[in-house]
Order: sequence, then structure tokens, then C-alpha cells
Amino acid sequence: MGPHPAVAAIRLAVRRVLHDVITEGRRNAGHERPAEAARRPAHAAGSPYAETGASGGSLTALPERPDTPLVLVACSGGADSMALASALAFEARKLDVRAGGITVDHNLQPGSGLRAAEVVTRLTAMDLDPVEAVAVHVGREGGPEAAARDARYAALDAAAERHGAAAVLLGHTRDDQAETVLLGLARGSGIRSLSGMAAASGPAGRYRRPFLQLDRQTARKACLVQSIPVWDDPHNIDPAYTRSRLRHEGLPALEKALGKGVVEALARTAQLSRDDADALDTWAAEAELSVRDETGRLECAGLHALPPAVRRRVLRRALIEAGAPAGSLFARHLEEVDRLITGWRGQRAINLPGRVEALRQGGRLVIRQS
Repeated sequence: MGPHPAVAAIRLAVRRVLHDVITEGRRNAGHERPAEAARRPAHAAGSPYAETGASGGSLTALPERPDTPLVLVACSGGADSMALASALAFEARKLDVRAGGITVDHNLQPGSGLRAAEVVTRLTAMDLDPVEAVAVHVGREGGPEAAARDARYAALDAAAERHGAAAVLLGHTRDDQAETVLLGLARGSGIRSLSGMAAASGPAGRYRRPFLQLDRQTARKACLVQSIPVWDDPHNIDPAYTRSRLRHEGLPALEKALGKGVVEALARTAQLSRDDADALDTWAAEAELSVRDETGRLECAGLHALPPAVRRRVLRRALIEAGAPAGSLFARHLEEVDRLITGWRGQRAINLPGRVEALRQGGRLVIRQS
């Protein structure tokens, strides 16, 4: 008798990602053998496995090599990340992968240090190694949720560098993806925000999200049937936090008004939006070369001729290159700069985040730090 369907589903999702990590590592190191490349299906994004379904059929493990990659799981102790840790521990034993875990103590609640120590104990009991807890200081820039996220990713980046990890697994589910899409829609910041979270992101695709096609209940059920203790963060039900309100009030209201399937539809929207945004980004990168003069400055006439979606991407790339923080550039900033191209009336220089300014001068768009 095979594992419970929820357990089989999370293991299969992790197995796919681990095969991707192994294959990418070998390809980058020039180690991939012709036979391995030949059996990799075209639709598998570089993964040499043959899927047999969520019931847990076997996938061919790759032979061991001396350069075994280390994969870390970021674990808060909640159901999503504990399910992810258990699946990583199980699959790593069958593949050419070392598995470890990191828990981040945000120091935002009483007893957070003790809870982090408990997570370390549980991950160690799963035979993960290395395992460590990292305490961080959460600032205030961007609001409490954004500040906590920035501190967390900085700690995970440092841990990955410290241990030489090939990848860090994150437990974001399809429900998290739906929430992210709605938050992006509320900000009105364009199709890239609607594309939600990528399956792989960060430096060299460091962060992997195996559960984006699985719902939150599947992860929780997997923990329940395996008797894995989980911790429910009170911040996740605190109405002071925007995502918490969306989770417990916004999405249920949408499902009541529109019927079931809203989460799945939003997740599907994220993927479609990501495909479109990637295509537009590629177009913008190519178009940028054609609108710069011999000194590298942007020509306003050339910019004006571009489709608006492409032009705004060229502008955003230029602003970030000049020093504007990507996370602080919003749609209103780009609209103001865009008006220097499409609605020129002799405007003064526009001040932007990162002490960057944009001004029109002699038919050229000048972007520089003030």
C-alpha cells in the first residue's frame, strides 16, 4: 500500500525540483552525460524524470557523484514548511542530494527563540544536516510584512552562501500564490505583479517553490497523516496584517460571490501573466539597444515609437541601473517619467527613489543620481 495521496503529492513535487537541481548542477559543471540529456523530456524544464502520477510511482534516481549538491529547506515550523521538510528528507535519501534546513527567528513574538530551537530539533530528527536557526532584526522600511520578508531573505541568502547550498526550498502554496496575485492587483503595479511568485527565483534560481501547484490543505493533511507537529503563527490570523485579512476575509468573500475555484483561477492567471511579462521583458531588452545613441543616452523619439508596455520596461531598467531600488519603484513613478517622453511640456527633473532623477535634455532622457 502506497503513501497517503497528500504525502505522495508533496513528495512528487519535491522530487521534481531535486531532479532539476541535480541536472542543472551537472550541466553547469559540464558533467551531464549524453544518456541523461537524451532521456530528459522537453516539457520538464531540464528534469530527467518520467512522471508516473501523484500516486507516487518511482522516478529513476541519478547515480551518485562526488559533487553532491546541498539543498536547504526554509522552515518556520508551520504546516507548509514542515511538510516540505519531511518530503525533502524522504526524497534526498533516494537521490544524489544532501539536505539541510534553516529556520529564521524574526524576534517579533515572545518565545520566538524557543520555537526556533524546537524547529531545529525537529529538522535534526528528520536527519537533515546542516540545520541551524538564524536570528534577525526586522526593521520598519516598507511596513512590517515587507521588512520581515527582507530580513528573512537576507538571512536565507547568507545561509545559502555560508553552506554553499545549490538551492533553498520555500513552502509557498497555490493559496499563497492567489493571495500574492490579489495583492499585486490592489497595488495596480502591472502585469509583473499579477505574475505572482516564480517557481524559481533569486540569484541563479536559488529559491525553489515546489508547492505552487498544491493547495494549503494538502500540505496540512500530509503533516497530519505523518504525525508531524506544526506551529500556527498567530500573525497569520492577525487582522493587523494585510495578507491575513486577505486570507481570512477577502478570499472567502470572493469565493462566496463568485463560487469555488477562485484560488485555482488566480494561480492560473499568475502563470499566464508571468509568460506574458517574460516575453515583454525580452522585447524590452532588445528594444533598449535600438533607442540609445552613440554615447549610451536614451533617445526620446525612439522611446516614443515603442509600444507603451515595452517603453515602460526600458525606462524601469534604466532607472534601476542608475540606482533606484527595484522594490521602491511603483507605477506612478514610471508614469511620471513616461510623460517626459509622451507628454513633454517643459517639465522639471523628476525625483525618484534612490536619489535618482530623470529629465529631458536636448531630445535625450537623462537618468542619473543627484
